Amino acid sequence: MEVKVVSNILKANELIAEANRQVFERAGIYALNLMSSPGAGKTTLLEALAEELGSEIRMAVIEGDIATAADSERIAAKGVPTVQINTGGGCHLEAGMVARALDSLPLSELDLIIIENVGNLVCPADFSLGEQDKALILSVSEGSDKPKKYPAMFRRSSFLVINKIDLLDRCNFNLEKAVSDARSIQPNLDIFPLSATKREGLAPLIDWLRQKVESIKGRR
Repeated sequence: MEVKVVSNILKANELIAEANRQVFERAGIYALNLMSSPGAGKTTLLEALAEELGSEIRMAVIEGDIATAADSERIAAKGVPTVQINTGGGCHLEAGMVARALDSLPLSELDLIIIENVGNLVCPADFSLGEQDKALILSVSEGSDKPKKYPAMFRRSSFLVINKIDLLDRCNFNLEKAVSDARSIQPNLDIFPLSATKREGLAPLIDWLRQKVESIKGRR
């Protein structure tokens, strides 16, 4: 019975996720589901992207947290349309939450929506939100063993940001091993080592996002 209940939850979520996909496609929006553990630097990276992309790409953020609007306030301060979702204890966002958040965004004026999921390296991988791609942030302060410990997150991601590389000399993090382990799980994974805080190494990731956005816009 428990397996059936879980299956029904995932099936219901996928139906709403598909409706979200159609919304994104009709609007010509590239939607990205950004996942990580707490403190890996999702919000700091979004702040950096907002600064670097400027008016070139019209970006919005859906911010997921268990409580508070602290992160959404940081993003909104960069002039980016932002919607806060508080799960009240839930460890991941679900497609229905995102669907309701979309009602508060000017979809016809956007090129890119980044959905910052709740900090968690387990549950978010299983719940599609309607995004075109999932992405994962791993910070060097977490340790280089995470790909082997949480393979589903890496397997389902299109790219991996290895954040806080400015701390490599202070952390016991094996960059080569982390890259190798991640690609053994997802061979086509694009990997971007960078420091969101120092604004270093952002250019390859920005180019990656630019190409994705242009590809979607070309279908309008």
